[in-house]
Amino acid sequence: MKMFGTNGIRGVANDYLDCELALRVGKAIAKVMGPGPVAIAKDTRLSSDMVRSAVSAGLMSMGVDVLDLGMVPTPALQYYVRTHPEVTAGVMITASHNPPEFNGIKCISSDGTECSHEEESAIEDAYDCDLACTTWDHVGSVRSVTGAGEDYIDAVISKVDVEAIRSAGLTVCLDCANGASVNTTPQLLRRLGVRTITLNANPDGMFPGHYSEPTEENLSDLKRMVVEFDADLGIAHDGDADRVVFITGSGRYVAGDKSLALLARRMVMSNGGSGEVVTTVATSSLVGDVVSSVGGDVELTAVGSPVVARRMIEDGGIFGGEENGGLIFADHQFCRDGAMGAARMLESIIRDGDLDSQLDSLPVYHTVKDAIECDPSVLGTMVDHIAELHKGEDANRMDGLRFDYDDGWVLLRPSGTEPKFRIYSESRDPSVARRRADEFKEEFRALSGV
Repeated sequence: MKMFGTNGIRGVANDYLDCELALRVGKAIAKVMGPGPVAIAKDTRLSSDMVRSAVSAGLMSMGVDVLDLGMVPTPALQYYVRTHPEVTAGVMITASHNPPEFNGIKCISSDGTECSHEEESAIEDAYDCDLACTTWDHVGSVRSVTGAGEDYIDAVISKVDVEAIRSAGLTVCLDCANGASVNTTPQLLRRLGVRTITLNANPDGMFPGHYSEPTEENLSDLKRMVVEFDADLGIAHDGDADRVVFITGSGRYVAGDKSLALLARRMVMSNGGSGEVVTTVATSSLVGDVVSSVGGDVELTAVGSPVVARRMIEDGGIFGGEENGGLIFADHQFCRDGAMGAARMLESIIRDGDLDSQLDSLPVYHTVKDAIECDPSVLGTMVDHIAELHKGEDANRMDGLRFDYDDGWVLLRPSGTEPKFRIYSESRDPSVARRRADEFKEEFRALSGV
């Protein structure tokens, strides 16, 4: 049974993602990732306790011990798994940026990275089997673990210039999205000596402030607060705090590909003007322009942070990420890390100037991001149908279908988390980007009947 998307298993709680599915997934994880122990953590969603309990029951029924870290960000769980060799896997209960009725199960390998496609496929295969539980006298136990969030913040702080940040006298407005960062990122900023004004910083799984996707529309309050408090920076996380986006001191929303470009430049410069940066086929060309301007190289992968992380490991990449605010720092850990991204942006402001000025130094590209909702059964065939229409053109099939032009590119791919077909179109000319997106959107509708 195919369950895993780009970032774990997701669905509406007590609908697709019910206790029976979660328990069977727990048994399958034990079969593939055991013998354990397995660390488990959750975000703030109302259904997270329920899903965590069901997954834990499945693990224990197979004889695997469970270490319950409580509510911590996904990268905190990943750091815990990586730094405890006896732990054979991790499980994060989160739906990240999805609306509050959703939840999810994300699996972590023993090295702290998100599970590979091969491991996910093995879990799906085990799920389809009639797995026998262990005997009553060999069932696993559950033990609560405290301090995982604090240890994670200690690790982040150890990688940045604490004295330089403290002496800069910075003011930051922080939006935690009522998610898993409510305890960790405020603590990080406090320990770095940063004056911090927080909003949406209570753990409320109904997301009363705004939905947990850190889009510009959802961050209107943060933009206003940064200006009102004369802050140097606005920081916003998604629900499980593996991503981070920024607001400039003048209240400008910083798109994820731009923060990726700025931090890539800083990491290459800090590495002596060399090093490989890994990102995806969905990322703006400005990242390549900026990285090459300071002596670095860029390599492209399929979409998905596990793919980026593993390419970094294989190539010795120093930095990587995606255009959605997911940033991966090789000197810390090979996974998206929102708190580390926030700390490194503070360093960037100190060393490279205020964020507004840094943004103004970037090449100007215009990217249209569009999506068409459609039946999931349609998604798998549409890339092939569109490729057939354009069979005379040179296309990149690394992930979906990408067409590169002299003045831009277009990427077409099914979403890995939602029943949507995504269309990305970029050009230096905004009218060209929009026209190409509209043309492919019409092709999709004609072929699919949507």
